[in-house]
Amino acid sequence: QVQLVESGGGLVQPGGSLRLSCQASGIIFSIQSMGWYRQAPGKRRELVAVSTSGGANFADSVKGRSTISRDNAKKTVILQMNSLKPEDTAVYYCNALIRGTVVGVPQEYWGQGTQVTVSS
Repeated sequence: QVQLVESGGGLVQPGGSLRLSCQASGIIFSIQSMGWYRQAPGKRRELVAVSTSGGANFADSVKGRSTISRDNAKKTVILQMNSLKPEDTAVYYCNALIRGTVVGVPQEYWGQGTQVTVSS
């Protein structure tokens, strides 16, 4: 089984910065992608940023003020967000597409979620 453990989050003032970290553990042969989604109250879960072998993709709403980095050896992905806005308030979920064995089909995994609140 695979677990995604998130850290970071909390209360941040508008204009501030945030660093979210997620580490995968368990039976892992390879990680196809790792990234972050978020879900605000009453809204659908949406992609924030994802890192794949082809590069990184960002939601338009965070593009230019966010970076995503991956450490394959540590099976970790880090999301750095700057110039935070109240509309960034949401529960942020780590997401990963992981192959458990050399012949296995990649499976999708989710973290438990971490609350990010942007407010003065």
